[in-house]
Amino acid sequence: MRKFRLALVVVTIVATLAAVLLVQNWTGAEKKIEQTLPRLYESDDGEFRRSLSALLGPQIVEGNKVETLLNGDQIFPSMLAAIRAAKSTITFETYIYWSGSIGREFVDALQERARAGVRVHVLLDEMKQAGVQVERFHEPEWSQWNKLNNRTHRKLLVVDGRIGYTGGVGIADHWRGQARNPQEWRDSHFRVEGPEVAQMQSVFLDNWMRVTGDGLHGDAYFPALKPAGELAAQMFSSSPSGGSESMQLMYLLAITAAKRSIDLANSYFVPDEMTIQTLVDAARRGVKVRVIVPSGHIDSEIVRKASRGSWGTMLQAGIEIAEFQPTMYHVKGLVVDGVFSLVGSPNFDNRSLRLNDEANLNVLDRDFGAIQRRVFDQDWALARRITLAEWQARPWTERLLERVAGMLNSQL
Repeated sequence: MRKFRLALVVVTIVATLAAVLLVQNWTGAEKKIEQTLPRLYESDDGEFRRSLSALLGPQIVEGNKVETLLNGDQIFPSMLAAIRAAKSTITFETYIYWSGSIGREFVDALQERARAGVRVHVLLDEMKQAGVQVERFHEPEWSQWNKLNNRTHRKLLVVDGRIGYTGGVGIADHWRGQARNPQEWRDSHFRVEGPEVAQMQSVFLDNWMRVTGDGLHGDAYFPALKPAGELAAQMFSSSPSGGSESMQLMYLLAITAAKRSIDLANSYFVPDEMTIQTLVDAARRGVKVRVIVPSGHIDSEIVRKASRGSWGTMLQAGIEIAEFQPTMYHVKGLVVDGVFSLVGSPNFDNRSLRLNDEANLNVLDRDFGAIQRRVFDQDWALARRITLAEWQARPWTERLLERVAGMLNSQL
């Protein structure tokens, strides 16, 4: 009996601690944006640009070159070439990484540069023996369970402080290829040169310092950067530890400023009610809104169901939604009026907008925007549009599953 009571006390204590930690883990400390934004300017207004810098930060900087890379056959060779040419430093932060043959290629390239004396900072134990400084973001620890739901979803590679990469790609074999079949995911990544790279490096160091307490600095990490192109750009980041609502604010500002078109591509499209209303308001004032999402080729069916359950109001407002057919669609991008492009790691869901650490490259340029729209149009041609009638005719079993999935929206 005594042992039973002791066991009961232990179970009660453990259950209580688990409940407390679960609440801490699932509940954000910051208030959500709860009111729609007034429409004060349009995407090509100078005031819109000033607001992006003043409200979001850092400042938009001129003189950048951004190359668009499509799918693994373009992305991985470019990244590996930059790593193999590194002379002083490599900083690398990623979410999905190091699996399969492409993971081995990255491991080998990073180890070789570390042995050659390049200072390499990434997140993988396998490379410690080669001199790579390895750290894990929020490594599991019983006393800090409240941090486990905050993951770094950023995808950043900076070489010698001069060349930067960001986008949606993880280091795994299902990103290889050209999105020709379900084994080759569709994704985009971006190679950056110019003053903007210093902002990318700062975003990496944000998490590096939080994990290690080590402030990397000096010319090896922050060299003097000359203009490399003509693009105006901003590297925007967010984190639950500070400014978790800023990522959503950025998207809302962009959607509210639209006057002609919104082209939204996202692999996990689970918008909240206010974001849906902001998109609907844009459509009702005459903005052509198109959204590409994954089809049945998706790695999270619960996300797909939660997404589909929210489409009714948008479809009724004339928003066009289409599912990409050939393979998993992992692109994350938004183009407003062909002028303002947002590309990077965030998904269009609560997890990216409030729970994870994210990074986004914002570019104000018509030529760059035209490239992103052409890529979007190519993807749209391979997607199947979902009509309002089709959505309304889905069986009750689908509706039930969508409703259940929607109850988990805060964690998707």
